[in-house]
Formats: sequence, C-alpha cells, structure tokens
Amino acid sequence: MRVGIRLAVTGLVLASIIISAIAVHLLWWRTAEQNSHALAATIDEQIVSAVGKELETIITQAQAAHSAIRTLFVQNVLATREADKREFVFLSQLQAQPVISWVAFGWPDGDFFAAHKLGDLGLEMMEIAKVDGVRKRRVDEYQVVVGDIQFEKRRFENSDFLVTDQEWYREGIKSDEPRWFEVSAHPVGVRPSIAYAGPVDVYQKRQGVLAVIIENTRLAQFLSQLSVGKSGAAFILRRDGAVVAAPDAKADETNMQRADQPLLPIAQRAIKQADMSEADNQGGRRVRQVADGNAYLVTFTPLTSLPFSGWTLATVIPEAEFLGPVERTIRNLLIGLALLVIAAALLSVWLARAAVAEPLITVVDELKHVERFELDQVRRHSSRIAELANLSNAIADMAGGLAAFGKYIPADLVRMLLREGVEPRPGGSVRTLTVLFADIAGFTGLSERLGDRIIPLLSGYLDTMSREVSAHGGTIDKFIGDAVMAFWGAPAANPDHVVDACRAALACQRALRATGLADDGGRPLKVRIGINSGSMLVGNIGSEFRLNYTVIGDAVNVASRLEGANKEYGTDIIIGEETRRLAGDRIRVRELDRLMVYGRSGGLAIYELLDCDGETPPWVGLYERGLAAYRSQDFAGAMALFRQVLAERDMDQPARIMLARCSEFLAAPPGKDWQATNAMKVK
Repeated sequence: MRVGIRLAVTGLVLASIIISAIAVHLLWWRTAEQNSHALAATIDEQIVSAVGKELETIITQAQAAHSAIRTLFVQNVLATREADKREFVFLSQLQAQPVISWVAFGWPDGDFFAAHKLGDLGLEMMEIAKVDGVRKRRVDEYQVVVGDIQFEKRRFENSDFLVTDQEWYREGIKSDEPRWFEVSAHPVGVRPSIAYAGPVDVYQKRQGVLAVIIENTRLAQFLSQLSVGKSGAAFILRRDGAVVAAPDAKADETNMQRADQPLLPIAQRAIKQADMSEADNQGGRRVRQVADGNAYLVTFTPLTSLPFSGWTLATVIPEAEFLGPVERTIRNLLIGLALLVIAAALLSVWLARAAVAEPLITVVDELKHVERFELDQVRRHSSRIAELANLSNAIADMAGGLAAFGKYIPADLVRMLLREGVEPRPGGSVRTLTVLFADIAGFTGLSERLGDRIIPLLSGYLDTMSREVSAHGGTIDKFIGDAVMAFWGAPAANPDHVVDACRAALACQRALRATGLADDGGRPLKVRIGINSGSMLVGNIGSEFRLNYTVIGDAVNVASRLEGANKEYGTDIIIGEETRRLAGDRIRVRELDRLMVYGRSGGLAIYELLDCDGETPPWVGLYERGLAAYRSQDFAGAMALFRQVLAERDMDQPARIMLARCSEFLAAPPGKDWQATNAMKVK
C-alpha cells in the first residue's frame, strides 16, 4: 500500500511520538550490544587478515630467496663448494629479506654451511666440517653497519650438529621439489623455526639440500606490533595449546620470546576447551573465559591456508573493552527519554527531510549517473511514497534499457567522450598518439578445428586484453575476429601514452599466460602485438547515421604491419622507431632490424619490447653490436656476435635470421646500393 507525501509525513511524525518512549530504550540497547560485538568481530577479522598477509609475505619471501639461490646453483653460476661467492650470495639474501633468519646448505658428507642473522645488528657465517676426524664449527661474526657489514671476530669450536640427521635434510635430499618443515634443532641450540628446504641438482647430480629458515621469534616481533583493542593480544598456538609465537617486541635470533605473558594462559586454557573441528568448518570459534573476576572473549581462527598443520591464531580481548560502552549508553538513554517529548517537535522537520528531501536528492544523483553514462551505478530505491518509488523505478528502467546496448559499444569510451565534450558528429583532428594491434597466432586454423567451441576461448582472450588495455589508460577501438585494435592519448590527452601502451602490451602477455588459455593441442595461446606512434587522424569517422571514434593514418597502418612482422622474427611485441624515440630510457628494447613494410616506401628501424623495468640483458648488447657489424658489411664479425647471442639464447630467432643473412652475404656480397633493409613481402 502506498500513500501520498503529506499523509506519509504526518503519519510518521505521529507514530514516532507514540512509540518512541517504548522502542528507543530497547532499540538502543540492542543496537549498542550488536555494535559492540560487531566491533570485537571486526578487530578479530583485521587481526586475522594482518597475520595471514604477514605469514603469506614471509612464505613468499622465503620461497623467492630459495628459488633465487637454487637457480644460481642449478645454472652453475655458483658452485656449492665455492666458498667466497656462496658467502656473498647467502649474506645478500639475508640482508635483502628482513624476516629470514638462516640461509643454510647441507652436503651428503655431513658438511654444513649457513649464514645466520643475529638480530638486526649482527650476523654470523658458520661452516661445520670434519678437521682431523673431529667435527669443527668455524664461526665468523659480523656487525651490521649502515649499508654494509663489518667483520668482528672468528672462532673455532667443536660441534655435535650433523645436518644429515635433520628432518629437513633427510626429507629434502629425497624430494624433487622444496617444501616446508618445522625445525627446532640448530647448530646454536634449540630455536623453534620454520624452514623451506629442497634439493639442489647440478647436471643431474644431487649436490645437497638448500634451506631458508625463519625463526619463530620473527613472528613474535610481528605479533607485538598488532593493536588488539586497548589491552588485548594475539598468539599463534598449536591445537594442544603449545606456543608457536607470542607477542614480544624484543624477540629475535638472539633473544627467545617471553613466555610470562598474562593473557597467554587464558588463550591456552580456552583452546583446550574449544571444539576446533567446528572452528575448521566455520572459519573461527569464540570462547568466553573468566580469570580473576574479569571476562575475556577468546577467538580462534585456524590458519588453514598455510603449509603448517595445526597452527591457530588466538586473539584475547577483555569484555570490558567493548561492553563497557553499552552500560554507559543505558544510563544516557534514561536522560534521553526525558527529552524525547521536546525533541518530538523537531522530529517533523527531520522527517520531512528524511522522507522527501533526501530521497529526491538520491533520485537526482541517479539521474546524474545516467547523464555521465555510468549505468552500472544506477540503483532502485524503494520508498513508501508512491511518487518517489515510481520515479526511482522509471530511472532504473531507463538505465537498464541503455545498458542493454553497452555490450555493443565501449561504455568507457562513451564516458570519456562525454567528459571531454566531443560532439556526436563527423570530425576529428591530427594528434600524436600510440596505437596497438594484437592477434592470436594461427587463429584461422584454430577456429576451423574448434568450430563453435572457439567462442569461450575467444571471449576469455578478448576479456583479458580489454581489461589490461583499460587498466593502462587505453581506448579499445574495435575487435575484428581475434584482432584487437586500441590506442592511447585520445579522447583524453595523455603525455605518457607511449609508455602506457608499452606497459599494457607487456601486461597483456603476462595476463594471458596467467589465465592458462590454450589451443586445442594444450599449447598456450601465442599473441603477437605491434605498437607504433606518430601523427594520426583521430575523431568521429563515418556518416550522420553511424559513427566510429577511431584513428586512421600511415602510423596506424605501420602498427598493423609490425604486428604481422612478429611472425617472421619469432617475437611477441614489436614497436616502431617513433615509439622507441618517444619512450626513451623508460623501456627496455633491442633493435631487431631495419624493415621496409608492405605498401610503404623507405625503411624504418623496428625494436623488440622486452620490459619497462629492470636492466637490459647483456645479450641485447651482443645482438646490437652484431647488427652494427652487419650494417657495416663486416659479416664475419657479425656472425661471431650472433653466435654469442645464440650461446646464451639458443632459441633466439632474430639471431638465427641474421646469422643466415650474414652467411648468404659472405657467399654472395651485396651490391653498392645495399641499405641493410629487410623488405616485408606480405602485409
């Protein structure tokens, strides 16, 4: 049943005066109690999230460090017995990753080497080996100074630590891949830790086991930084109540975490009483504990996403922290009820605003969403006032009708055109922009083999490409089968359009690999991308009846040709020389060749886009030196350099192409008018 505006306001005011005295007390009590418990639950969720993220970070850092060192060993860049380089690599990882306590390596003959952090101000290198039949431990201690380490002293001592007796070594030497272990025994004594350990094979020969170890005291440091209410605390426990980590700001590799914490016995007693199997199913369990006349709320959350079974996060918060405000609220309400009658006079004004003015403002906001073509943000707003409800429904229906066409037109482009004030009539301007073309290698044959089964694959590919282009400020122009055309720098001006396009291309390749999209043979989709920059006409191209906001011009055609050139050179992303010039040192490339594209006179330098960050690989310099020698007709010298590239990258197709050309020119030298330009035979 719906009523008019005047009757709605009058009825609400009268009803408020009658029921307020009865309902306010109950309403406030229930709301305050719910809010207080919700606050406690929110604190628990924040703590669980923070701990989960920190543990995931620790795991990720340890695995990254292990992978980096293992790669150096496996690639034979560093020999396991090469002491000086090994010490440098281990120390570098220890200093680069603050949470790592040990980097250790054990050999099958029982020899052991490790870099061990001594808190934040020191570290030690130790090596255990037999000397004259006695197992000796050599320890070099260092002090950490700003930006460096300083040697302090060296000592020798007997050691009964045998790495081959440790579980992480025994299991790691038999495994094919690294995994996590819980560790307590170390050469320096018992220190509970977690270790990521796995084998190292060089030339198919097992050398030993590499381990990256984090002592639990690092977890204790992190827990001490958490704010659990005003006086609460968080612990990581096992299901039997044993402590994994308790908050201690002073705990590190030289100081064990304190066990004399007042809230720890409460958490241990509660976890023994709790049904943790129920916690596993529900994601958490709360237990109320009373100690010394004070009540505490203890929440347990199993850390099931971690590779350590039985770890549980326990948060302990005194009940007084969140129920105390409820009691104060009740006292204040008794005073508030006395003032209710006075407030009733003002209530009518408020109701008029709440029932009429604010809903109308909301409706106006929805109309503004439609005006800006933000159709997905339009919502229906129910109202007991018939006129407002009908108006809201009409706006939502209008937005739904417009949104139905959103699948056929690029909504983001429409929003930008509206924002930039571009009129919907034919016209345009010449601007310096960057354009990108991409398509799937071998798509024609793939579509013939798959038939209508190509649609889900194509949709996943186009979704990924569209998402990454939009995320990097690009404008999707059109889809032509499997081909994607996008440009940067219009309709909104973008001074970084060149670099944004390059970043988008690299992001597209990464995202496609991450999606796991594959052809009918199970091979990952290979997508070729061409990018070019230059002056081009951009605007509404078409007729009075149908417009397309697009770009046209020679620079656009070149980008399309560069995409096709990837097939000849075996590359993923080729950019034109103007793109290279405008991007400068903000991208990492190698010059591939000088190419005369189909349908265009004169040659242009083309480049393979490698990255937008990091250092340029050494082999790029070798290739470009070889290219310079090739252009100066020093074909023998060029061949030597291209062979060096292939020694580092045996599947490098551009180097193979250039090597073949040099061989041909050695056999039949080019004429005097030779310009070292490769003519593209097809579009």
